[in-house]
Amino acid sequence: MDVFTLPPLAALLDLSARGLMALIAVLTPAAGPGAAAAAIVLVTLVVRIALVPAGIAQAKADQARSRLAPRLRALKKRWRAHPERLQRETLALYRAEGVSPAAGCLPALIQAPIVGLVYAVFLHGSIAGHATPLLGEHLFGVPLGQAAVAAAFTGLDASAAVVFGAIVLLIALSGELTRRLLRPAATLPSWQRALTETAPFLTAVVTLFVPLAAALYLLTSAGWTLGQRLVLRRLYPPQAS
Repeated sequence: MDVFTLPPLAALLDLSARGLMALIAVLTPAAGPGAAAAAIVLVTLVVRIALVPAGIAQAKADQARSRLAPRLRALKKRWRAHPERLQRETLALYRAEGVSPAAGCLPALIQAPIVGLVYAVFLHGSIAGHATPLLGEHLFGVPLGQAAVAAAFTGLDASAAVVFGAIVLLIALSGELTRRLLRPAATLPSWQRALTETAPFLTAVVTLFVPLAAALYLLTSAGWTLGQRLVLRRLYPPQAS
C-alpha cells in the first residue's frame, strides 16, 4: 500500500508538489532547464538555515562535553562494571550541566520527513488525482525522478552514471573531510560516535537508491553540514580540561 494515497498525506504531498512547481516557475527565467534542480538546492538551504540553532546547540554540547571529559572518565572508571549505573550517572551529569547528549541527532531527525517528501513528489506521476509535471524535470539530461539502482536494471546511460557518480563521490568526500577535520569527541557515547563517523558514507550509499532530486538534496545538505561545523568549531572550540 502506498501511504501517500491516504488523504492527509496525499494533501501534504500535493501541497509540496505545488509549492515546488511554483518555485521552479519563479527560477526558470534565471536558471532555465536547471530550474528544478536549483529549486531543490534552494529548498535545502532554507531548511538548513532554519536548523542553524540546532547546529549551534550541537556545537555547544560538544564544547561542554570536552570540558566534562575528566569527570566522564572518572565515572567510567568508577562504574565500569555496572553499565546501567554508568548510564544513569552520565545522564545525570549531562542534565546537571545542561548538556543534551542527543543534540547532534536533531538536524537529521527534522530533515528525514523533508527528504521523504522530496523523494515522494518525484516518484509519483499522479498526486491527489491529477498528473504532476515534476517527473519531466531533468539535471544534465538525467530525470530528477530517476534512481541509479533502479535505472541500472534497465540500462544506466553515461550521463546518469556521471551525475550519480559525482554526487556519491562528493558526499563521500565531505564525509572524509568531516572525519579528518572534525573528529567526534571521545566523550560521546560509542553509538553516537559511530553514527557521526559513518552517517556521511551511509548517505552516499542511500543516494544510489533514491530519485536524483532527493540525492541532490542530500548532497547540498552534506556540503552545508561540513561548512557549518567548520565555522561552529571555530566559534565554539573544545575547551581544555
